[in-house]
Amino acid sequence: MAAAACFLLASAAPSLPAGFHLPATTRSFSITASSAPKTTTSCSLSLRSRRPTVRRNAAETYVPGSGKYIAPDYLVKKVSAKEVEELVRGERKVPLIVNFYATWCGPCVLMAQDIEMLAVEYEDNALFVKVDTDDEYEFARDMQVRGLPTLYFFSPDQSKDAIRTEGLIPIEMIRNIIDNEL
Repeated sequence: MAAAACFLLASAAPSLPAGFHLPATTRSFSITASSAPKTTTSCSLSLRSRRPTVRRNAAETYVPGSGKYIAPDYLVKKVSAKEVEELVRGERKVPLIVNFYATWCGPCVLMAQDIEMLAVEYEDNALFVKVDTDDEYEFARDMQVRGLPTLYFFSPDQSKDAIRTEGLIPIEMIRNIIDNEL
């Protein structure tokens, strides 16, 4: 019963009537069970204000909850279609991994976290870039991106074919492709 009451209190906060504002603090509620008067359960409700957050190297201000789930200052650089073509055709000593994503795509956000971790892990051994399919629609269509997220793995050896994956894949599979297939 106490857990259900905590859930109801926490879930009711986002749907407050218009004009009703709670302070941006944490509130604790104690609920006493009727069968055991000495037993209390507490839960906390944390409400944060939606203030803009200035991030390092950010081209624009990032506002949590604004629909922009992929922040502009991540390690994986967002590139245009022309830049991807230059990277693929150019001479590289490391594999190139291109992530086709959309800001509104839930699995893309989850995979972006894994890609960021891999970018740190493979700092000097692989190049990770991302392409927003909403901004580069025609390029995504030309690359036959039909589902999101889509990853393309390009070997530094131009004679090898690119490897394409579609959908949310485990980080171990990405590691395996980079380590063994490229």
